[in-house]
Amino acid sequence: MRDWTRYPALELPPILAVSLDQIVRHGYDATSVRKIAGELGVTVPALYYHFENKQAILMALLDHAMRIVTSHVDAALEEAGSDPVARLGGAVEAIVLYMAHHRDLAFLDSERRSLTPANLARYVAHRDRIEGLLRDTIEDGCRAGTFRTSKAAACGRAILSMCQGVAGWYQPSGPQSPEETAADYVRIALAAVEFEQSA
Repeated sequence: MRDWTRYPALELPPILAVSLDQIVRHGYDATSVRKIAGELGVTVPALYYHFENKQAILMALLDHAMRIVTSHVDAALEEAGSDPVARLGGAVEAIVLYMAHHRDLAFLDSERRSLTPANLARYVAHRDRIEGLLRDTIEDGCRAGTFRTSKAAACGRAILSMCQGVAGWYQPSGPQSPEETAADYVRIALAAVEFEQSA
């Protein structure tokens, strides 16, 4: 099995694990440092010893999220080599599997509105890198005549947004596995870039 398709259970330090649970349950604004400390059984000053404030906790979670998804996308692209179909399919598969396996972590994208300008810029840079990889792959496919779309940048944005949406609806108890869902999204992405399988 390809290593980049494997998404083991999250292993977060206790502070981040409790914080993630609280933010997913109540939202960032309604989550207090005092509540997090109480869940951990520590004092607020003890928590501040590890993180400067609630914003730092959110950013640590987002950094962790982006490290996971970008490492898997990079590995998928490396395995795919120069074939644009394999590259786009691998990138989409890696993103969708992340969204399905780590829905709580992926949910935090909706809390980016709570970031300070500096932290938002840092987070957006991570996201833009993934979008850029998709766009570059599509452009390469267009130059090779493999993809026929004239809107490579728009396709890259649309495909990433489509993949991110999986975290909002996917349920492990549903009719499809993460792998089946990813396969569907790969087909949709290839249709979006106007790829036609040769007979």
